[in-house]
Amino acid sequence: MKNVTMTLAAIALATASFTTLAATQVQSAPANAQSIGVVSAQAGTNLSSLENQLAAKAEANGASSYRIISASDNRLYGTAELYK
Repeated sequence: MKNVTMTLAAIALATASFTTLAATQVQSAPANAQSIGVVSAQAGTNLSSLENQLAAKAEANGASSYRIISASDNRLYGTAELYK
C-alpha cells in the first residue's frame, strides 16, 4: 500500500504544472539540455508545496527546466534534477 501511495505522489508531482515559475517541469531530460545538478526539498503534507519548493530551488540555481526524480510520502521529501 505504501508503494502505491508513493507512486501516486510521484505521478501527481510529475503531472502538475505551475506557469508562474521560470524553470519548467519536464517529464524526461530535454534533448539539448545539460544536467547542472540536483536539488532536494521537504514539505509538510501538501504535494503542491513540495513541487513549489523544488521549482523555486531550480530557478534559484539558474535551471531552465527540472525533472522530479524521486518523491517520498514520509514527510513529503523529493529531489529534482536540473537542466540548462
